[in-house]
Amino acid sequence: MAQMEPNLDHDVSWFFLPSYWAKMVVALISFLCFANSYDGDFVFDDSEAIINNKDLRAETPLGDLWYHDFWGSKLSSNTSHKSYRPLTVLTFRINYLFAGGFYPVGFHVINIILHCTISVLMVDVFSILLGGLQFSNKGRRLNLAPKSSLLAALLFAVHPVHTECVAGIVGRADLLCALFFLLSFLGYCKAFKENKEGHTFSVFWVLVSVVLGAIAMLCKEQGITILGLNAVFDALVINKINLLELIRKLLYKDKSLEAINYNYYYSLNAWLLLCPWWLCFDWSMGCIPLIKSVSDWRIIALAALWFCLIGLICQALCSEDSHKRRILTLGLGFLIIPFLPASNLFFRVGFVVAERVIYLPSIGYCILFTYGFSLLSKQAKKKKILAVAVLGILLINVMRCALRSSQWRSEEQLFRSALSVCPLNAKVHYNVGKNLADKGNQSAAIKYYREAVRLNPKYVHAMNNLGNILKERNELHEAEELLSLAVQIQPDFAAAWMNLGIVQNSLRRFEEAEQSYWTAIKHRKKYPDCYYNLGRLYADLNRHIDALNAWRNATVLKPEHSLAWNNMIILLDNTGNLAQAEAVGREALELIPNDHSLMFSLANVLGKSQKYKESEALFLKAIKANPNAASYHGNLAVLYHRWGNLDLAKKHYEVSLKLDPMAPGTKENYNLLRRKLEQLQKKGGA
Repeated sequence: MAQMEPNLDHDVSWFFLPSYWAKMVVALISFLCFANSYDGDFVFDDSEAIINNKDLRAETPLGDLWYHDFWGSKLSSNTSHKSYRPLTVLTFRINYLFAGGFYPVGFHVINIILHCTISVLMVDVFSILLGGLQFSNKGRRLNLAPKSSLLAALLFAVHPVHTECVAGIVGRADLLCALFFLLSFLGYCKAFKENKEGHTFSVFWVLVSVVLGAIAMLCKEQGITILGLNAVFDALVINKINLLELIRKLLYKDKSLEAINYNYYYSLNAWLLLCPWWLCFDWSMGCIPLIKSVSDWRIIALAALWFCLIGLICQALCSEDSHKRRILTLGLGFLIIPFLPASNLFFRVGFVVAERVIYLPSIGYCILFTYGFSLLSKQAKKKKILAVAVLGILLINVMRCALRSSQWRSEEQLFRSALSVCPLNAKVHYNVGKNLADKGNQSAAIKYYREAVRLNPKYVHAMNNLGNILKERNELHEAEELLSLAVQIQPDFAAAWMNLGIVQNSLRRFEEAEQSYWTAIKHRKKYPDCYYNLGRLYADLNRHIDALNAWRNATVLKPEHSLAWNNMIILLDNTGNLAQAEAVGREALELIPNDHSLMFSLANVLGKSQKYKESEALFLKAIKANPNAASYHGNLAVLYHRWGNLDLAKKHYEVSLKLDPMAPGTKENYNLLRRKLEQLQKKGGA
């Protein structure tokens, strides 16, 4: 380590800043790139990982995080994604606790801060990777490449491919993993020092590095690759080993078209680093058509990737310049090793291309870019033009980051931005359709759902959602065809079975509907909504006991299932079981004390039981919660009418009719009351 290597900065046409100011500039620019995402919504996977994840709520024991996957499912479950990231989920939980609920601003701010912190750390990381690990006589580490490390850190900070990790809250896993990954690397570097007496080795810092690596792995599985990178760094920089035996083993594993396709996906990941203009939240479902023949022109991209990689590897292994060997090998190491868990080489993962998994590999790209820039600077006569070109690239990337961050602010913008990038991606059309349906624009949603099914005729979720909309529009026969096809393609699709049952019930094919409901419950035993719909079917068939049992099952599985509780109260009320209806109503309100519909139903029961005072209190409470419900005022008026409070009855009849002039029975009751008041006035006058 004592021997000084060639100085990379000598050839780099770039400006010099002291370390403190360099870090300040990197922090500021990285902040500017993604600042406009701070007040974005929860989008895409955020709903499942955060809003629907019970592990974030206080009632879930903290210890459960160690037995659940990233999405809140038990790791032992067959439906588990098996992504084990308990520390990331813990940070979400802390966000939720301090925000007092699901408010996305706090989540986004933490992501932006994490990226800024990582970008600042990159100044030190690149100073080691590009300048080497060398020390002064007093044992302090020397930064031999301040200009190169600043350039590389800026390239990393402003790379648009990082937008998904920063602007998408689920990207927190990649950010935390990268943070502790880099801290582990820097800790490992601290374990080796050189002074007048020679080399020193610190077991403490090695242990710190291992612990930080373990933390990185508990944030995201990719963190385990720090072990490989530290080993490569140790071999190249600490022990200065010439790794000529490294290039064997990858290429001849499988010569099938599947292997060709995977290699093409690698080239796409490389292209996203080189030209991050076409970015998409999801690259699955036809976004990248498969290569089905060796005559496909895209084979050129595959060949270009391996030509460049093999060329770089040969230079890294065979160059006589040890400085060049070290930089290229470390660049390739950071580019390839963190990408290996997502490469499908060792096990299949749930995606082929994903921008978030390039966050750490982009470090290698920045090293190679900076080294290539230094070589060009060495040869160029007009070095200022080259520096201006690089500044232009940085500026374009900053603007692209800002634009892409704004697209991640809402699901509508995010999904629509993908239509031009991946028009053949069925999932993109599905998500645009779902977003439109959630906003009530069913006609437009149908168009996108149909396109999703056209692009992927086996896309059962699109069929299910399209069938639901058609069901609501009373286009029952087409809805039945779609839902029947969905369950034929995926026989264990419980939601489609339930929706098929609802359609069959509407078509008055009750036996088939009952069978569909039970099939749904067979495939998803804890399915409260299905029990609720089954109860409605039994109620239509006057099978009252079966209906009550089904609704009771729904409330056992989901105690806050308001509709099931309400239907039980109403059915018991209508069949004259007032005492039982009252008991069920009180039980329901204990569990859901602020549900105005339950207050209303129980108030009706209490009124019929002549418990007028208690009934009045519940009606008034329900009206306070929902003052524009005509039926609430109308039924309170009926209570006052029975009770003899005629003026109050008149007042609430009039409010009810103002809210809904066609309210059933209200006008007749109001007219009866008016006649009675007129008669009382005549008697009073006489």
